[in-house]
Amino acid sequence: MNARTLIVPVAALALLSGCTMGAGAPTDVALDPDAEVSGEITVWSWDVAATALDRLGDEFEADHPDTTVNVVDVGYDNAYDKLSVGLQAGSGLPDVVTIETDRAPGYINEFPTGLVDLTPVLGDAEGDFDPFKWSAQSDADGALKVAPWDSGTVGLFFRTDYFDQAGVDPASIETWDDLIAAGETIKATTGHTLLSIDVSTGGAFQMLLQQQGIGLFDEAGDITITSPEAVEALTLLQTMSEKGLLKNVKGWDGRVTSAKDGDSAATAEAVWWIGTLQGDAPELSGKYGVTELPAFEQGGARTTNNGGSGLAVPAQAKNPDLAAAFVEYVLADADHQASMMVNEGLFPSYLPALKDAYFQEPQEYFGGQPVYELFAEQTANIPAITFTTDNAEASDIVANAVVAAVLNGADPTTTLQDAADQIATATGREIAE
Repeated sequence: MNARTLIVPVAALALLSGCTMGAGAPTDVALDPDAEVSGEITVWSWDVAATALDRLGDEFEADHPDTTVNVVDVGYDNAYDKLSVGLQAGSGLPDVVTIETDRAPGYINEFPTGLVDLTPVLGDAEGDFDPFKWSAQSDADGALKVAPWDSGTVGLFFRTDYFDQAGVDPASIETWDDLIAAGETIKATTGHTLLSIDVSTGGAFQMLLQQQGIGLFDEAGDITITSPEAVEALTLLQTMSEKGLLKNVKGWDGRVTSAKDGDSAATAEAVWWIGTLQGDAPELSGKYGVTELPAFEQGGARTTNNGGSGLAVPAQAKNPDLAAAFVEYVLADADHQASMMVNEGLFPSYLPALKDAYFQEPQEYFGGQPVYELFAEQTANIPAITFTTDNAEASDIVANAVVAAVLNGADPTTTLQDAADQIATATGREIAE
């Protein structure tokens, strides 16, 4: 659900290889949105997501007599192994599965008949969902194959004590140039760097790309990382590094430790970072605030996405109509989505849920700031981007390019051109003009 889950399991590599599989899967499963549902379904998920589905499963059963919802916490490490094998074999999967947003396009493209089109049930509510999630989890024909669940809306978390000590007003930061200038002042005054990131993953670079409405590929499937936007994003990271404003940390634990130790003044991260701070650094309560992500230019997008997931109904589901009804019940209901935020910390992709009073409540950890309100306002503004089955391989190549430019001082334009050439050779895709 979040940045902790970045490793592609070995058994899933076949999914990303570029050859279509799953010929044995059932096809042409047409949902009946008016069906009288009954019977039993099995749902696969993990961690707090499984907890939320189990809780709402009990409510669904109470509202729908003669139904049973069995939620199985399959564990994150096993989930994608089981899903890949089941889709390829055409058997062995439950009625509902959880799929993260960045993985959804790979499954949708490689197994075009493996997941049920949920549009007959959820299509009328398309305008009520985070548009990025809806787009990323639909196929090329616009069929919704994975229903949006939680969003990874990104904001700028900042240490109020560092900003105050340096005399920097966070409200004055509107662009990345503003933030760099603030970072120089903060470092000169407090000795702290501006941001702590794991350069080796390339994740910060991809977040900056999406903020500009760019993915690693465009709608035609061509490689985009030689674009002016990509060069600007990598140059930004390199500039911050050259000015001594970046602390390079290793992995998830490194990021959390850096935050606890107070190494840096700010963190550009998704809304779920709130839970990480509260859980891992309770001693920093009252020392954090949140504002919008700086824009690349005045009037530009001030958010991006990192993380989030959805629910899908495999075509081999034994009770697809009941499965789809449960997905609709959980995800296309403002009260249910809001309850998952309150109880399990899952930030809704369903926009009507963001009007719940909970999102306006002051949060003690953030000095009484109603931080969820900011993320609620920005979720509908997340730029949509295109994913392909080659995103995983391209991400590895791009990560090496980011390291070369940010840590080793390589020219961003040349480095990205080299990376694009490598991706083209590896995937057979064209480089966008």
